[in-house]
Amino acid sequence: MEKNNRKKMPVLFIGHGSPMNLILKNQFTYSLSRLGEKLPRPRAILVISAHWLTPGTYVACMDKPKTIHDFYGFPEELFEMEYPCQGSPDDARLLIRSVKKTQIKCNNDWGLDHASWAILKHIYPGADIPVFEMSLDYSFNEWHPKTLRYHYDIASELAILRDKGVLIIGSGNIVHNLGIIDFRNIGAQTYDWAAEFDNMVKINLLNKDHGSLIDYQKMNGAALAVPTLDHYLPMIYVLALRDEDEQLKFTYEGFQYGSISMRSFQIG
Repeated sequence: MEKNNRKKMPVLFIGHGSPMNLILKNQFTYSLSRLGEKLPRPRAILVISAHWLTPGTYVACMDKPKTIHDFYGFPEELFEMEYPCQGSPDDARLLIRSVKKTQIKCNNDWGLDHASWAILKHIYPGADIPVFEMSLDYSFNEWHPKTLRYHYDIASELAILRDKGVLIIGSGNIVHNLGIIDFRNIGAQTYDWAAEFDNMVKINLLNKDHGSLIDYQKMNGAALAVPTLDHYLPMIYVLALRDEDEQLKFTYEGFQYGSISMRSFQIG
């Protein structure tokens, strides 16, 4: 029997923020480029995206995922960009077989939304690693501990992919309030409640207190920081993949536009 000497891949949570980061050169985009230089090279990449919300859970099974420009009102330069990577249908089907918590289905229509390709454009600009996405079941989109625990339990069953050389990335934002965002100024002063909530998440991450992160509404500022679950849930998937002895390190800390936390971290 062939011995598998492949080391378990890390897991990432990336606060992806605005599509404008595709063309901006700042400390956040620099941190993504540094990740690409430092990470062990994955065989494939799975992205759990804040921007693919479905009734039930799906995984992209196509050979050639299309680049989805799921935004509007931005410079034409962004709409001309493509991320021409391959898909990884075999890994997608392995994921389907591995998850017992719920039935995951193949999807052949979606592709890569900007939660995926806008960050991968900096991490792996050559688009030479296969990428596939997994959707978030948004059937129950209102906060409840059972809802987040459901997602946490699904995520824990993805661990086998790490042993197979797949880099798993949760792409969202810990604090994500577009209703009061200052679009005019990427460096706008951070709201006090946003900074407080983001810091409490940081403390709970360092303390491995997943229970408090699942029951996040008990933290100050939660209603403003997480007005909808979509951008918070990808972090829950990443948490569930952390082994007890694995280190967590922050690859970026900071805010954009006053109410968007760009906090990103690596496990393993």
